[in-house]
Amino acid sequence: MTSPTHHSFDVLIVGSGLAGLSAALHLAPTHRVAVITKRELSDGSSGWAQGGIAAVMGEGDTLEQHVDDTFVAGAGLCDEAATRFVVEHAAENIHWLEGLGVPFSREDGHLHLTREGGHSERRIVHVTDATGAAVQATLRTKVRMQPNITLFEHHVLVDLITSAKLGGDKASNRCLGLYALNEATDTVESFAAPHTILATGGAGKVYLYTTNPDTSTGDGIAAAWRAGCRVGNMEFIQFHPTCLYHPHAKSFLISEAVRGEGALLRLPPEAGGTRFMPEHDPRAELATRDIVARSIDYEMKRHGVDCVYLDITHKPKAFLQEHFPNIYARCLELGIDMAKDWIPVVPAAHFTCGGVVTDLGGRTDLHGLYAIGETAYTGLHGANRLASNSLVECMVYARAAADAIRGDQAAPLPDLPAWDDSRVTDADESVVISHNWDELRRFMWDYVGIVRTNKRLERAAHRIDLLNSEIQEFYSSFHVTRDLLELRNLVQVAELIVRSAQARHESRGLHYSRDYPDLLPEAKPTFLTPAP
Repeated sequence: MTSPTHHSFDVLIVGSGLAGLSAALHLAPTHRVAVITKRELSDGSSGWAQGGIAAVMGEGDTLEQHVDDTFVAGAGLCDEAATRFVVEHAAENIHWLEGLGVPFSREDGHLHLTREGGHSERRIVHVTDATGAAVQATLRTKVRMQPNITLFEHHVLVDLITSAKLGGDKASNRCLGLYALNEATDTVESFAAPHTILATGGAGKVYLYTTNPDTSTGDGIAAAWRAGCRVGNMEFIQFHPTCLYHPHAKSFLISEAVRGEGALLRLPPEAGGTRFMPEHDPRAELATRDIVARSIDYEMKRHGVDCVYLDITHKPKAFLQEHFPNIYARCLELGIDMAKDWIPVVPAAHFTCGGVVTDLGGRTDLHGLYAIGETAYTGLHGANRLASNSLVECMVYARAAADAIRGDQAAPLPDLPAWDDSRVTDADESVVISHNWDELRRFMWDYVGIVRTNKRLERAAHRIDLLNSEIQEFYSSFHVTRDLLELRNLVQVAELIVRSAQARHESRGLHYSRDYPDLLPEAKPTFLTPAP
């Protein structure tokens, strides 16, 4: 059956996190905007962000210090132009959010600034320990009030539509829109627009343990790659050091700000209960995330334990309830009183530092296609993201992409063909999709995790090849479903991660290889280019 529905807009935005909704609000006064999101508007990683937004706003802090801290965390691999661009525009975007009504935490009439690992100064603007949720709630309210923004919830990106795919000249290839699966009608609809923004987040669900929501399946990265765009630094997957270790606490994050306010990492009581971070780094618990995660992984394997513990019992109960009300409440629900008990934690896949290569305006290699937020590789994060640099990157590049779109003369669009699935059938082996999903996440965790080897990467690459063949057969023969589309994207992203990891013959930042433990003298990003 062919798709009966066609939509036409000035701008398509895929994703409803901070990057996508910010871009929509910037563009709404001048453009007809469609926001396409595969679950509901409230789903996505942005709403889960606990820590805050990094910006130079305190006395004694400087832009240069923020730049330097970012470069140190990024192991020298950050792009200087991108880093300065974000740092210099951070404060104005905080003020923009304030103007929208985001209730940032204050002290003595001023914004309360906290500190996180890798930062030399207090520069984290926050809303207690639920910054992302507060920001997203404000943005959702504003977006729903805009007549020029149309929301398409439960619409899953299938693929981008390019002029080359329609038989046009590859040299002048451009993005014309996209196909999306409407889960309510179980049909694939076409969306046409001269400008498409990918803001689909990262790919944390490629790993067995992750702090990310179920929506983080690398959809935008995979779709852009299939459309001919380069990706950069996909080997750098940040593992958050402290995900709550509890059978009933799926993906619950213990914010880095807890360590910023004095929490100590300890071995389990049965292993002595001693503090261990000073043995690994002079900054101890305030070392950057890659070092802390690798240290925890090392200690867990050395002592044969399932987790380590965060100890902030030396802080008063009132302090913890004021600064971490959501974390305190969630832990208490699970029988853990932060004021009395140590918190069991493990590392978990948290942030995709690489992504679709863009310029300072969010433009990709494909004319008319933009990528912002965690989907993009801007060069800001280098080999390891500095804490709380992600939300500010979302806002800075959302505004930059909106400015670029307003300055671009839109060319007329050809008629887009409807999606044709007349030659496919409904899958009767959905158990295969479920099994492949589970297998992928397990071997990525085992072979392409915090510590890597050539042999592990080879094994992962072999398994990915086999999965790719099976998935392509399913995609060609059966009616598309969200599970199939997400698995297809995850396997594609897994391949990009492994290929990038195999190309890096050193240990830098988040990429640690036992076969190449040393640092090369020159820091170079990893770029992959699709076959023509």
